[in-house]
Amino acid sequence: MAYVTGADGTRIDGCIFCDTAAESDRGELVLVRTPLAYVILNLYPYNNGHLMVAPRRHVSTLASCTPAELTEMMRLTRHAEIALAEAYTPQGMNIGINLGAPAGAGVVGHLHVHLVPRWTGDTSFMTVFADTRVLPETLVQTAARLRPIFERLAHTDA
Repeated sequence: MAYVTGADGTRIDGCIFCDTAAESDRGELVLVRTPLAYVILNLYPYNNGHLMVAPRRHVSTLASCTPAELTEMMRLTRHAEIALAEAYTPQGMNIGINLGAPAGAGVVGHLHVHLVPRWTGDTSFMTVFADTRVLPETLVQTAARLRPIFERLAHTDA
């Protein structure tokens, strides 16, 4: 929360999703870009593989998206599910959208879909109870694991 509110001094001016869509310094976290949307690793993941799908255009709701944007976001969300299942073999997965601050949106102004792989007994409870994250893999390693799968999926009808 300190990052999102800027309390820790690291928040980028403007919208972090728009900055990333414009190929900013967070490009190493981007797994795939299309003309309408992209997939990015969460900088502060709940679990390894936590990623997000976002439209390139700054919109805050599904109702604000064009049909083409919605189609592309859902296609990338499907690819993300396939990639995470292949790379991590999770026992479950949280996939969701938080619209508005009361619903838990950390970045309120730019729509994004979260995908979080889950396992029975995983450590995501640490975030809730101890404000701590336990991740056995770095974001660079996660990107290296997932990027080839996304590249393969981009060239198929999957």
